[in-house]
Amino acid sequence: MAGLAAKFGSGAMTNSVAEIAENEALLVIGSNTTENHPVIALRMKEAVTNGAKLIVADPRKIPLVKIAALWLRHKPGTDSVLLNAIMHVILEEGLEDKEFINKRTEAFEEFKKSLEPFTAEFGAEVTGVPAEDIRKAARIFGSAKNAGIYYAMGITQHSMGTNNVHAVGNLAMLTGNVGKRAAGVNPLRGQNNVQGACDMGCLPNVYPGYQNVANPDVQKKFEAAWGTALSNKPGLPATEMTGAMLAGSLKGMYVFGENPALSDPNTTHSLKAFNSLEFLVVQDIFLTETAELADVVLPSSSFAEKNGTFTSTERRVQRVRKAIASPGQAKDDLIIIDMITKRLEGSAAAGKAPEAAAVFAEVASLWPGIAGMSYERLEKESLSWPCPSLDHPGTDFLFKDTFPREGGKALFAKVPQILSNELPDKEYPFVLTTGRELFHYHTGTMTRRSAGLNAVAPEAYIEINPVDADGLGIKNGENLKVTSRRGTIDLKARVSGIVPPQVVFIPFHYKEAAANLLTNDAMDPVCKIMEAKVCAVRLEK
Repeated sequence: MAGLAAKFGSGAMTNSVAEIAENEALLVIGSNTTENHPVIALRMKEAVTNGAKLIVADPRKIPLVKIAALWLRHKPGTDSVLLNAIMHVILEEGLEDKEFINKRTEAFEEFKKSLEPFTAEFGAEVTGVPAEDIRKAARIFGSAKNAGIYYAMGITQHSMGTNNVHAVGNLAMLTGNVGKRAAGVNPLRGQNNVQGACDMGCLPNVYPGYQNVANPDVQKKFEAAWGTALSNKPGLPATEMTGAMLAGSLKGMYVFGENPALSDPNTTHSLKAFNSLEFLVVQDIFLTETAELADVVLPSSSFAEKNGTFTSTERRVQRVRKAIASPGQAKDDLIIIDMITKRLEGSAAAGKAPEAAAVFAEVASLWPGIAGMSYERLEKESLSWPCPSLDHPGTDFLFKDTFPREGGKALFAKVPQILSNELPDKEYPFVLTTGRELFHYHTGTMTRRSAGLNAVAPEAYIEINPVDADGLGIKNGENLKVTSRRGTIDLKARVSGIVPPQVVFIPFHYKEAAANLLTNDAMDPVCKIMEAKVCAVRLEK
């Protein structure tokens, strides 16, 4: 997401979910949308029914392929090369939006020159996608009046994830598909309120509303509002905390609504780091694998047990209302945080915890992007930011007139070819990629407690192509040992043409066969996201 934020100012969808049905062309890359975002996938299907042409770029034969006009089966880790090759063809055939480029972008000539090596033939050689299919994709996307790009962690969780997102932005700008209806750059967020968490400042370098902590004017504004001195130094991203724990510079941690003991790549390394902490607090609704390591566990409320707002992937702020009482000793997250804060300040008995509405009003007073929102308005309707005034209807799509950069223009970025950190070799001849399946969610903290969902998807598996299965003498349902340079797990083989030869897939929901014991914790140097989507493994019966 950091690459998108650097280019366009936010990690949110530039356009609304409703507009998907109006797309004339759609490019889905790094997203198994029907299984990970099924409601959004319904809009994509509606668009196809309306006559839109869908391009799916994915190494796996995901369900969306069935309705696609074109499937680009590229090798894992070659996303930016594929996108660069598509853009090379767009320029070669004169399909670029010259007016948009001239009026609304910068650095086009340098960018254009950087694409010279990325011919369709070079793209085919690197990605495995036939050159003619690259040309077809360029013609479909470049000829459409309104084209939208949709992506998820399949292109961000790489050591070159920022470059992948820059390439997505470049394609949208090259074809004039930003700042207008039914188009845009649309990241599909991985969890239900991750957009809201980012909006509220749960990032190491910004206050609410993406206001940078290093900006002196921003610092003064928040110091005045909060009545205290504030640091202008960004904190650590979560992925760098592991190294800090092991180095001893990070001695205590408060984990809130996350399960990194199971979700972090190279889990063995992460567990060693957590065990090195002097003090660990975990706040969650269940005793997760991370909570089992904690010195103190604080039981919190679920979404149905509290008041507040969630913000969806389309920047839509929605009210969450308490429907049931919390069980046992569980408390609202805001109450727990307030209780801790008061004890740190030495005023444990002073006053009630703030209401969620009051906190929202404070944020709205400090972030112009939601200044026009209030709980009174949100009781009647959901609103997408920016919503700068009380009479503003909210914003369906971003950047209609300008971009949030000095001069108001978007910047093309040169995206060189970068290889994945770990490629297959004689010892580890297969590429492992990971992801979700329809019936479970993330580390299974909630879904694997559902008897119904567990009945449908009870155990871990590894998808292996029939060609590879025959070569290794593996039958469907046989137990396999899967080993990387970081660990070994045992699970059942699922022989399937969903994956191409030399590529295997494991869902990461199952702690008894945790895919992240195998995955690589190499990081993107810019946004510090780990390369969970590509690593080398070997298979044994």
